[in-house]
Amino acid sequence: MAAAGDEAAAPLLETEEKAAAAYREGCPGCAVDRRKALNAGVPYREFFHIWIIILVSCLSISSLFPFLYFMIRDFHIAKTVEDIGFYAGFVGAAYMLGRALTSTGWGVIADRIGRKPVIVFGIFSALLFNTLFGLSVNYWMAISTRFLIGSLNGLIGPIRAYAIEICRPEHQAIALSLVSTSWAIGLIIGPTIGGYLAQPTEKYPMLFPTHSLFGRFPYFLPSLCISFFCFVILISCIWLPETLHNHKADKMGDQTSESSISHLSDPEELNEHGTSATTDQNLFKNWPLMSSIILFCIMSFEDMAYTEIFSLWAESDRKYGGLSFSTEDVGQVLAISGASIFAYQIFIYPRILGVVGPIKASRIATSLSMVLILTYAPITYLSRPWSQIAVTIASILKNNFVSTVFTSSFILQNNSVTQNQRATANGLATTLMSFFKAFAPAGAGIVFSWAQRRQHAFFFPGDQMVFFLLAVVELVQLVWTFKPFLAVPQQFSSS
Repeated sequence: MAAAGDEAAAPLLETEEKAAAAYREGCPGCAVDRRKALNAGVPYREFFHIWIIILVSCLSISSLFPFLYFMIRDFHIAKTVEDIGFYAGFVGAAYMLGRALTSTGWGVIADRIGRKPVIVFGIFSALLFNTLFGLSVNYWMAISTRFLIGSLNGLIGPIRAYAIEICRPEHQAIALSLVSTSWAIGLIIGPTIGGYLAQPTEKYPMLFPTHSLFGRFPYFLPSLCISFFCFVILISCIWLPETLHNHKADKMGDQTSESSISHLSDPEELNEHGTSATTDQNLFKNWPLMSSIILFCIMSFEDMAYTEIFSLWAESDRKYGGLSFSTEDVGQVLAISGASIFAYQIFIYPRILGVVGPIKASRIATSLSMVLILTYAPITYLSRPWSQIAVTIASILKNNFVSTVFTSSFILQNNSVTQNQRATANGLATTLMSFFKAFAPAGAGIVFSWAQRRQHAFFFPGDQMVFFLLAVVELVQLVWTFKPFLAVPQQFSSS
């Protein structure tokens, strides 16, 4: 019996020795891996930190939507409503252009020096230039500060890599769901802050006199509030753990083994990928990564085009195939559908992922979304309040289908590379996605305008053509989820 006990203890001791050798003292990534090995629970504190960082990043983008029209008008550079829309479009595009030009570079930096420095600098730049945006005295200052917010705030890619690395593999779906839900909540809270706090001297004259700072800069208050939020989050980053491994080679003979460990987010990742982490693979030749990024870009293009078209369609007159909704009606629908993403991503999506995996989940969501989008046009034949109820339900389902594909593509992207390329890969995805999102609104607006001129056509008249073309894009997206277009990481090859 004693001999049998010794034999059983021997493999255990060997396993413990190997585990101890995998962790290096002084390496922040190893410290995180050690904590994950000792604690199998969900890292709620780290998840909340990720959620709040994404939220503050989104607020600096979305808060200007409600007052952008009035800001451009007050700059006195536009004489008509069409001119205001033209100039406002460039302010909105400035952020996206800046992000597209620099996201890959910020990902490379995060893979070299760490995720935390890039995240901290991104929050600081958002704090600084968001404040300056609120103090804009002319159009060019506004567009310049928006561009700088986008180009210097490079935390979107690294934070996705960070979300994967801060938790155990079984919690990755929740981690990336937090990224999606936080962004969705930001798209609700941001416009609310901008709408209620812009032009405070007109809305709250008892609190903000006309001759005060907020009278001279009527759009400074919402920017100031968001900048204060950025400052609080910036201070909290003191306790943000770094996840990138940093091993110093002591001997030439140890360099290969140390590099193998330092490039992985956990000691088992090398076996999961079945590749050597000692050689940096060209990301453009990594087809599992690039194919999942293309899926992400197709979905981003369709989602941005849908977002642009939805408001135009809902607010247009019924005689043109719209719903004759007010801006308050549209805001209510978007708020309800946005809030539903939080509950879906936290409580439902992880269970779906555990049953069918990210590939099948994307196929099912895309198929259902393609059918759903064709039901929008007939909603115009319903009377109030049924039309509002129907479009709210449709919007909830649509947004949750989109979030399913987004989060699934995040999982595929982050599992297609090892840790030393993960932030770069996410930065590349953000760059390409930003270009797609920059072209989508213009294309959607052109198609919508063209559709209004064919109200009595035989084939998909009016807005029916708009939704038909959106369904065609989703069909392309569905086809892309199958081989040979989509290549998947080894651990998902059975999906």
